Amino acid sequence: MGSVVVSYKIFPVDITVDFNVLRKKIEDCLPEFASIYGFGEEPIAFGLNALIAHIKIPEDKSGVLDELEKKLQQIKEISQVQPGMVRRTSR
Repeated sequence: MGSVVVSYKIFPVDITVDFNVLRKKIEDCLPEFASIYGFGEEPIAFGLNALIAHIKIPEDKSGVLDELEKKLQQIKEISQVQPGMVRRTSR
């Protein structure tokens, strides 16, 4: 069974959101079949950054992307979740 990594661009509700707290909340909300592959940040505008969450999921499980997106959108510090690249991984 292979794995894929999906990258989500996550926009905070405002500039004051602590990304360390947000990272922890994202890790805590993931279903048991998903795990964090890594995090990054991307400047947007006027001091606002987006958090990039790379999440590893099983390749053969269906409906996973919608489930992950819904769970992420339930976090109150997140205003928008934008799915990005999906790629295979060997790790």
